[in-house]
Amino acid sequence: MSSSKKNGLSKKDLPRERIAAHGAEALHDTELLAIFLRTGRVGHHVLKVAEELIKEWGTLRRLAGCSIEELSQISGIGPAKAAELKAAFEMGKRVSAPEKEKISIVNGEDIYNVMKSHLLLLPYESLWVLLLDTRGGLMEQREIFRGSLSQTVAHPREIFQRAIVKRAYAIAIVHNHPSGDPTPSRSDRLFTNRLLKAGECLQLPLADHVIIGT
Repeated sequence: MSSSKKNGLSKKDLPRERIAAHGAEALHDTELLAIFLRTGRVGHHVLKVAEELIKEWGTLRRLAGCSIEELSQISGIGPAKAAELKAAFEMGKRVSAPEKEKISIVNGEDIYNVMKSHLLLLPYESLWVLLLDTRGGLMEQREIFRGSLSQTVAHPREIFQRAIVKRAYAIAIVHNHPSGDPTPSRSDRLFTNRLLKAGECLQLPLADHVIIGT
């Protein structure tokens, strides 16, 4: 049995196949670069082009410092590939940069301060979920429902779905009362109890449910 080959390389040795089989950390700099280049030039396999680039500039870091104009002038690159490479290098730089300090959510007052500009004076009820990390840092806030909770209750599935995807440690819920009275209604209390029970089952606790009135 013979394996198919492309430009002298067996399919299993191509960068995309190797990254799928062994993970990105197993690839050399030239192989990672080749994945972004995608194609070579006439008479040169993409791995050869990547190898030449690394040899010419010494390291990926130095190559990343090239402008789009400089990259475009390299044989086998061109403006489109240059833009893609520059975008890839910029993404890597942003990923390695320290994250901005997150807003800390300790209590209901913190939730009110974060959400009041979104909810005060709205003529309709708006329900938001806040995703929290292990230290109470605010990962994300998102509106998930509009309308009276007494008429169409948002299902816990919609509440927790985003938290599970984002791997949050806990959630907080906040909604407004257009009447200006923040007193919880019977529907509010029942809804909170449903979320508490669902959170216990999912091991994703409900930290608080804040109602904003005036």
